[in-house]
Amino acid sequence: MNATIRRTAVALGVLILALMVNANVIAVIQNDALRAQDGNRRQIIDEYDQQRGSILVGRKTVAKSVATNERLRYLRVYGDGPTYAPATGYYSVYGATGIEKAENDLLAGTDDRLFVDRLTTLFSGQQPQGGNVVLTLDADAQAAAFDGLDGQEGAVAALDPSTGAILAMASSPSFDPNLLASHDPTEVSENYDKLRKDPGDPLLNRSIQQVYPPGSLFKVVMSAAALSSGEYEPDTEIPGPALLDLPDTSATIGNYFDGPCLGGSVTLTEALAISCNTAFAKIGLRLGDDAIRDQAERFGFNERLEVPLAVVPSVYPDDLNAPQTAQSAIGQFDVRATPLQMAMVASGVANDGVVMTPYLVAEERAPDLAALDITEPKPLSRAVSPEVATELQAMMVTVVSRGTGSSAAIPGVSVGGKTGTAQDGKRPPHVWFMAFAPAENPQVAVAVIVENGGRLGDDATGGAVAGPIARAVMEAVLQ
Repeated sequence: MNATIRRTAVALGVLILALMVNANVIAVIQNDALRAQDGNRRQIIDEYDQQRGSILVGRKTVAKSVATNERLRYLRVYGDGPTYAPATGYYSVYGATGIEKAENDLLAGTDDRLFVDRLTTLFSGQQPQGGNVVLTLDADAQAAAFDGLDGQEGAVAALDPSTGAILAMASSPSFDPNLLASHDPTEVSENYDKLRKDPGDPLLNRSIQQVYPPGSLFKVVMSAAALSSGEYEPDTEIPGPALLDLPDTSATIGNYFDGPCLGGSVTLTEALAISCNTAFAKIGLRLGDDAIRDQAERFGFNERLEVPLAVVPSVYPDDLNAPQTAQSAIGQFDVRATPLQMAMVASGVANDGVVMTPYLVAEERAPDLAALDITEPKPLSRAVSPEVATELQAMMVTVVSRGTGSSAAIPGVSVGGKTGTAQDGKRPPHVWFMAFAPAENPQVAVAVIVENGGRLGDDATGGAVAGPIARAVMEAVLQ
């Protein structure tokens, strides 16, 4: 009998010890990971007990927390919510997205850098607060981008070429984060369900989370590869027939207009200015798959980025045969790019061949507004030599001054640009525009896409639909 009691006691002791170990593992080792899990409502409810920090654009507060008389002591409020939603995301009792998620520790006040602030408020009896985040966005450029899209499905990304600071990040259709900031779980759930089921997918940040065939915008990458190869100059003559026969197949590539390009022979500069498909497909066949991929990757394709929001990688595919390479040379087949990526291409050309790492957070500040961190610009890659960049700049200026990009012209300002049209199955094509200005001292690079031609549908072109939006964004930065 005593032996049975002893065995039972030992077994119970082992179970109690195991429970104690497990409790300590959860409380100490797994605590941070469990708190960080999406949907951890206890953490979020705890965070509502103190004032969350603000998100600012310049001196403008675009997200803040205001006191309430409810169980949850603070309510998140978004000014110009739909305009800034692609950047701010939302913060609700069900979780967070965008900067609200990426900078949650600072905004919630749990960041290790705020330890002294927490101690100070503890001993002084003051109410603890979260830190603040200042975005790189230019308020005028962001408004111009959002207003320019005007409800059409598409996106805009704009950069400061010399730093990589994101000046505009617009996505349409957008949503109002205030709809998800309510303290009523039922209301938030209903609003979220409506947004999730909306066929326009307003919760999707198209500027960094959606990839598209870049179409003729990719001809700038092709021009960079051609010039960098040493086999081409801006005035090199290239065949531009009405149709180009693709090797090993009966398929052909034609121009977006009927007939050959300028009689069937064009310089590289002319091919870019009038967007000659057959000339660039011919260049692609000559340079080959590896050279084009190398050039694309120098601009940022096939690379994962965080700004700090996660950016879907743009893609130049592997192991292409000759016909696929020719199609890829004009931005079709399986080539895919985000609007941010194409803004990086324009930015790299404008910045004498150096692509800067894009970033959305300019400063992180303590509750008393003291600077905790100021983002230092850093290069991502050298896409082309300064000499090639200068040649590309001049070629892109020709696109706007004498080619398909005249809709982006700004009086008194030299603008470089490129139009694009990208096939989308049986639906109307997507239309693109990318540009930089002023060409002599670029302060802004921008990429615009309007899905399926926007309101013009099959009649749309990049110049007619996307070009004016790009111009408005550049004017807003330069004004």
